[in-house]
Amino acid sequence: MSEMVKYFWTKAVSDGTRIGLTTEGQDELGTIKFAKLPAVGDDVKKGENLLSVEADKAVSDIPSPVSGKIAAVNPALANGFDALNGSDVDAAWFVDVQED
Repeated sequence: MSEMVKYFWTKAVSDGTRIGLTTEGQDELGTIKFAKLPAVGDDVKKGENLLSVEADKAVSDIPSPVSGKIAAVNPALANGFDALNGSDVDAAWFVDVQED
């Protein structure tokens, strides 16, 4: 597994598995300026690219830790990426995946 694993956390939520950015990931990447996220209904496969982030220090592709369908995308990210750069780790989530 790549070192990217330490960059995200997963948590069980009502519609599947929530995937978010860890503080370690924030520190490593720097301020996130852009994230290319999947859309609700997209299929994702474990180990394949889930999303891409552009940050101060790096452009990174983040692999999906689970397989399934995108059930939700963090609505806070529609207006910018502050949620990913803040100190509230629970707010720094990307997507929920309904596992196969």
